[in-house]
Amino acid sequence: MGGEADDSVRADECAVRRRGQVFRTSSVPPRESLEFWHDAVLATLVGMDIRTQSGTYDATMRTDRLGELRLTTVDCDPGEVHRNSGQVARGDGTQVFVAVQASGTAQVEQDGRYTELAPGDIAFFETVRPYRTRFPERFQLKIFAVPRGLLGQPEAALGRLTARAIRPVSGLAALLSPFMTRLADTSESYTGPVADRMADSAVGLLAATAAQQLGEDPADLPGTERVLLLRVQRFIRWNLADPDLTPAVIARAHGISVRYLHRLFEQEGTTVGRWIRGLRLQECRRELTDAADMGSVARRWGFSGTPHFGRAFRREYGTSPTDWLLGERAGHALEAS
Repeated sequence: MGGEADDSVRADECAVRRRGQVFRTSSVPPRESLEFWHDAVLATLVGMDIRTQSGTYDATMRTDRLGELRLTTVDCDPGEVHRNSGQVARGDGTQVFVAVQASGTAQVEQDGRYTELAPGDIAFFETVRPYRTRFPERFQLKIFAVPRGLLGQPEAALGRLTARAIRPVSGLAALLSPFMTRLADTSESYTGPVADRMADSAVGLLAATAAQQLGEDPADLPGTERVLLLRVQRFIRWNLADPDLTPAVIARAHGISVRYLHRLFEQEGTTVGRWIRGLRLQECRRELTDAADMGSVARRWGFSGTPHFGRAFRREYGTSPTDWLLGERAGHALEAS
């Protein structure tokens, strides 16, 4: 009977995880809580090592999505997290994290700097480089995962923002901290166009805060074009599986010329086609490890078939999907042994 009950709890939790909304260590036996939390953090944020003061862990995570943003609130026991170079190399660092310390304190290290966060403080975390954060007491953290291109800063500039406590005492920071906190707490109440507008507002504030911290004038940020680009990128994500998704289709849906569409993406240092292909490859790569048929995965995400997918995969990652998949499975087998 106990085994059946445990299986039922796990099944319920898996259902919640597929929706990507809530993770609770209380849903599994205490001896499995830390392993479960590792998996939850990897599925929602990025891979990192988590150390605690005991063998069990009490933590809850609520995650939601608004437009291009993923909002995550974690409420956890004391501990330490470390994203090391090996985890960075796995390629899940497509986003920058902007976090608000809601309660408790944090001691952050990244890019050779160290800072301490108090309640209300904001911090930027780069996911393409290692970092370490210690939480000496139970804490709550609001984390906004932002696609790095939306902040309008090159990678070198983003590296100057990490491990710096942004105090909410004046200026944009005084506006951003309570706004982010409230938005994370109420994200489920926003739907449709309202949710999109809230996401656009959040991205605008985050980009302006980043610019201000770097000594730039936030008024110089391209506001109208940035909002339009966000809408275009959201449209692409919604229609990513459509093999007929072309620049002409995208431009027509937004009432702009194809030339203007290309210009929006040129300002981001990429092209429309490359951006779509990158997203499709990311989705395929997520599904490949559990898929029996590579061709069906490729077609589901807009590729015409296995050869087309294979060529695109090799251009992007420097290896064939078959060789990459063999390496991934070998790595998982080694971790399990």
